[in-house]
Amino acid sequence: MTMVKHRPSSSVLLFLFIVFIFMSSLNRVSGEDPIDIYCPTEFPLYNLNSSFHDNLNLVLGLLSSDNASKAGFYNTSIGEEPNKVYGQSLCRGDISNSTVCKECIEKASQDIMNSCRSENAMIWYNLCQVRYSFQSFDVVAYTGKYPKQNDEEKNVSDPIRFREYLSFLMNNLSTEAASVKNMFAAGEIDYPGKKTIYGLVQCTRDMSLENCGSCLSSAFTEITACCSYREGGIILSRTCNMRFQMSQFFNASSAYLLVYPTSTGGKWKSWMFVLIICGSIFVLALVVGLGIACLRGKNNRDRDKEMSERTLLQELTTPKHVAVTEEGDLISSDEMLFMTLASIRVATDEFSDTNKLGQGGFGAVYKGVLPDGNEVAVKRLSRKSWQGIEEFKNEVVLIAKLQHKNLVRLLGCALEGEEKLLIYEFMSNKSLDQLIFDPEKRSKLDWKTYNGIINGIARGLLYLHEESRLKIIHRDLKPNNVLLDYDLSAKISDFGMARIFSENQNAANTKRVVGTYGYMAPEYAMEGLFSVKSDVFSFGVILLEIISGKRNSGFYQTELAPTLLAYAWRVWNEGKALDFVDPVLLESCPASEVVRCMHIGLLCVQENPEHRPTMSTVMLLQGSESVVLPQPKQPAFSLSRVLRLDPSTKTNPSEKEIIFSDILPR
Repeated sequence: MTMVKHRPSSSVLLFLFIVFIFMSSLNRVSGEDPIDIYCPTEFPLYNLNSSFHDNLNLVLGLLSSDNASKAGFYNTSIGEEPNKVYGQSLCRGDISNSTVCKECIEKASQDIMNSCRSENAMIWYNLCQVRYSFQSFDVVAYTGKYPKQNDEEKNVSDPIRFREYLSFLMNNLSTEAASVKNMFAAGEIDYPGKKTIYGLVQCTRDMSLENCGSCLSSAFTEITACCSYREGGIILSRTCNMRFQMSQFFNASSAYLLVYPTSTGGKWKSWMFVLIICGSIFVLALVVGLGIACLRGKNNRDRDKEMSERTLLQELTTPKHVAVTEEGDLISSDEMLFMTLASIRVATDEFSDTNKLGQGGFGAVYKGVLPDGNEVAVKRLSRKSWQGIEEFKNEVVLIAKLQHKNLVRLLGCALEGEEKLLIYEFMSNKSLDQLIFDPEKRSKLDWKTYNGIINGIARGLLYLHEESRLKIIHRDLKPNNVLLDYDLSAKISDFGMARIFSENQNAANTKRVVGTYGYMAPEYAMEGLFSVKSDVFSFGVILLEIISGKRNSGFYQTELAPTLLAYAWRVWNEGKALDFVDPVLLESCPASEVVRCMHIGLLCVQENPEHRPTMSTVMLLQGSESVVLPQPKQPAFSLSRVLRLDPSTKTNPSEKEIIFSDILPR
């Protein structure tokens, strides 16, 4: 749709000019607080009066220089590695006054120096943003950020209709910004009830127009999810921003006026009947044509799917350097062994039922024997699921790079036609859930064995979170995904849902919540926020399940408590912790040892992720009885969630995208 610029009269222009000058004076940033600040704590702090600190001062000075302010966007760097500092500033596209831009950047530079000592930081104001880092800004990746002010906005009375108008406005502005040199667009649209929605989008100008469009598309998804039912919302990222409000917050002279498409009524006239008759004939012809096109389309879709899989195969088999994006994607495969479908068919006896080890949400697992006599486990991903192929890619490029005794080794893969196969080392004792929830099998093992399994899971997670080259969040840790080898050593498996964090990431947000109900941390299940502490929560649930011999999911069917975590918390506060422990375990160890382990489990499942320990702390607490444990705070058991499977998916909700709705208090 073509967007039309306002063409106000001279008197209106004079009025707007006066208003703009007045608003500009109000918006002088000298007394304004930042919208948000990014200051990650996982980075080492730079030392004052160090070379890095000196270079940072110089960079921030260049960002607020007259030339940089006039340009509105500036990229620079100073120094040599390892003390080199990269800097970037951006003023809002409707700020034509370079003095206002300069003042905002100066204020932002001062605040970021006073507020943060990290080697990588960013600050956002209404009129500008400033960023610095010890790394270059070459990688273009989107990571959305929700300022707290979003929660202060009022809800609209008709969210469905409001969302339609908002989508129309922001989509058109995004298209415009991704096609102009300064990558900025602002506009407004009249909303029923004599109201107006004002919107603004902007990208940093070091991006291509295509990447700007992609960034704004991601931001639109985020702002729709968080704020489409509110009277205002803002999404910030390193590379693009998006904002809307019911009151004007930008320079009106830069705005586009959009008109929402509507239909109008009227009386029927003779030409309308003629049009309907002709239209009916046309529709009939169109239906016949569509029928033919559908037949051709099916062939084309099959051909496109085959091409997609061929593209994936080519991508996986082409050696590349490891490249990590802030979306959590790892692109690498130069160490992968590719096998033929024929050899896998022979190894599994044509995927016979006698060799079938289990069935998961993405497909079945079979036992196989390779020509050299080695036993393997073959995961045969769903033949018709694109998400199966996405899981395939994620697991191939991820687990091939991981080497640890507590992670299942991926030996190879095969991709031919609709078959997508992953070949793992064979684990003779299958998965943990088949051991801890089977009373007969539980009774044959002692606490030393269970404690070894717990420590094995902890060591595997510690490697993923802190010891591997990349910080990896599993996102679907559960007993089914913990496998046991011949001597019952635990190994974490199934990395199809895992996400990789780059060094400057500590947490991320997603609107596609994947995982298994009962093991997902509350902040992930309800808000899409995940971090290493999400995996710690899952570990805590597994630990409590091992100690009690009871499943967390389905525990509401008992009369003891609504959830396993609620039961653990109740008996803990009542001083009856031994009531939670499986009596079989008490026969093989001191009661204090199991109770201490239960204590650690309760620390891991605390509702606030900041209160949960890291896996390195968990290992310390488990390995030293002399370390005093802090008192646990309440676990996340006070909410009951009614699950509704996304209509677009047809697989098991425990393995696919889940929508959580209708939060009901217990």
